[in-house]
Amino acid sequence: MTMPSIAAQVDIALGERSYPIVIGTGLLGDAVVSQRARAGSQALIVTNTTVGPLYADQLARALGARHGAVRVLELPDGEQFKHWETLNLIFDELLAHGADRKTVLYALGGGVVGDMTGFAAACYMRGVPFIQVPTTLLAQVDSSVGGKTAINHPLGKNMIGAFYQPQVVVCDLDVLKTLPPRELSAGLAEVIKYGPIADMAFLDWIEANVEALRACEPAALAHAVRRSCEIKAHVVGQDERESGLRAILNFGHTFGHAIEAGMGYGAWLHGEAVGAGMVMAAELSRELGLVDAAFVQRLTALIARAGLPTRGAVIDPVDNAGRYLELMRVDKKAEAGAIRFVVIDGPGRAAVRAAPDALVRQVIDRCT
Repeated sequence: MTMPSIAAQVDIALGERSYPIVIGTGLLGDAVVSQRARAGSQALIVTNTTVGPLYADQLARALGARHGAVRVLELPDGEQFKHWETLNLIFDELLAHGADRKTVLYALGGGVVGDMTGFAAACYMRGVPFIQVPTTLLAQVDSSVGGKTAINHPLGKNMIGAFYQPQVVVCDLDVLKTLPPRELSAGLAEVIKYGPIADMAFLDWIEANVEALRACEPAALAHAVRRSCEIKAHVVGQDERESGLRAILNFGHTFGHAIEAGMGYGAWLHGEAVGAGMVMAAELSRELGLVDAAFVQRLTALIARAGLPTRGAVIDPVDNAGRYLELMRVDKKAEAGAIRFVVIDGPGRAAVRAAPDALVRQVIDRCT
C-alpha cells in the first residue's frame, strides 16, 4: 500500500461552502478522506460494480474509525444507468437503514457515481453532507469539482439536478493506474479543454506531455490534475451557478451532449463526445472569424494524439445536422430556443455566442 502523500491542495473559494481539493497518492486508505466528516455519523459509500470490488473495502477501512457504521452500495456501471431508477437505489438504501441528516455520502467512482451521489445528497432530507472520491481522470479534473450534480433524461444530458457542493474532493492518483486506456483518454478531453479556454501555456505543456499522461506517469498526472483543478476553481469561485463565466467550461459539450443523447447514453464515453465536440466548436469558431485554421488543426491533432475521436457521430442518416440541432436546443445554455455555443474567442479565451443554424449545419456536415 502506498504511503499517503499530498502533492497539492486547491481551494474552492465559495464563502461558507468553500472546500479543498486534495491531490496526492495513497489517500484512499487514509484519514484525509474523512477530514471534514462529522465523527460518529453513519457513512454510505456509493460506488459501482466496477470500482467497488477494487477500492470500496480499502475506503471503508479508512472510514471505520471516523464513522459509527459504514455501508457500501454498488450501482450498475455506465452512463446508461444515470437515471431516476438508479438514483432511487441510493434513497432506498438510506431509508432502509435509518440514515439521518448527519449521514455522510461518499462518492467513490467516476462522473456518473459522483453526479448521482451528489444529487442524492442534495435531495435526501433536503441536504446531507457528501464527499467526492473520484476514481477516473475525467472526474478528478472536472466532474467532481464545482458542485454540479444531475441525472440524465432521454431528451437531454444532465437536465435534472442541483448545484450542491461537496465537503472535500480527494483525488488519489494511484487509482488512475487501473483505468482502461479508453477511460484515461476520455479524461484527457477534459484536461485538454482548459488550454484553449483559459491557459495556452497549459496547452503547450499538454502537447509536450500527452504521451506521458497516456502512460500514467505520476508527475505528469499530478501536474495535469492540479492545473486543471486550479483553472476550474478560479472559474467556479467567480460563477458558482453558471450564470455567466462558468459556461466556458462547457467548451465542446454542446455538440458532445448531442452525440451522447443521439447515440444512446453509454455508446460514446462522455470524454470521447467532448473530444469530437471540441473539434466542432473550434471549427465553428473559425467560421465565425475568431480563430484561424492553424489553431483548429493544432487542437484537432492534439485530440487525436490523446486517443480521442476527432469526428462527430452520424446520429441520423436522413438529416444528421437537423437532429443535432434538435438535441442541442435541449441544452442548459439555450435561451428561448436559441442554441448558444462556447467558442474560442482567440487563443486562451472563450465566449458564449449564438450562431445561425445554417452555419452550424455546415460545421456538422463537415465534421461528421
